[in-house]
Amino acid sequence: MANEAVLALIRSQLRAAADPVRGAAAQAYMKSATPSLGVRVPEVRRTAKAAAAAHPFETADDLRSTVLVLWREARYREERYAAIDLTGLRSVAGDLEMLPVYEEIIRTGSSWDYVDGVAQRIGALLKAHREEQTCLLLQWSADRDFWVRRASITAQLGAKAQTDTALLTAVIEANMADKEFFIRKAIGWALREYAKTAPEWVLEFVTRNGPFLSPLSRKEALKNLGVSSEPQGLMSPSQMNPRVK
Repeated sequence: MANEAVLALIRSQLRAAADPVRGAAAQAYMKSATPSLGVRVPEVRRTAKAAAAAHPFETADDLRSTVLVLWREARYREERYAAIDLTGLRSVAGDLEMLPVYEEIIRTGSSWDYVDGVAQRIGALLKAHREEQTCLLLQWSADRDFWVRRASITAQLGAKAQTDTALLTAVIEANMADKEFFIRKAIGWALREYAKTAPEWVLEFVTRNGPFLSPLSRKEALKNLGVSSEPQGLMSPSQMNPRVK
């Protein structure tokens, strides 16, 4: 059952911290019909964490129920952020039973801030359940919902040396021809992030796929590598940045 004390505390604390002017600006920026209270993200995170500490969940099922109630009944955007923050509690880290919760957030949220909010959670599931989650992400990479496909691409953000490059390649290649901005941005973001760990791999990937990647994806992928994002500048390894080791 949902933890009513946590729900009540989060809702009351968020309303108490509301900044109407900032909220109106945030809603306009997100181009969303969902109102914003104007509470900053770090404060939302602290509120969710404090509420869970003050009224601990007895079971993982209670936590899942609370997250879904807060998510589904949210009147303000920050309440949905708080719901996502609750999924970061250690008690459900790597818990495969959280997957339906994350998928509901992705499919019903249909917005980059919600989808990206659970990307790290999906990544944790991949680390804990490599075989099952690899199959799932490959399926997601071809889903009709582009937000689900975005999640398949961003799931390994921050994985660093643990990045499954075969999976990363597969989910990107499945979406390279997509014209959706949020897909193209996700591809570039995933490659740019992995370039912090394996710049040569990213350079080789972009060189090989340069003509097929969108200009946005190429630009984002090579942003910190000092290499031209023009396709003709990527076809010869000798033109790669010699300072990248």
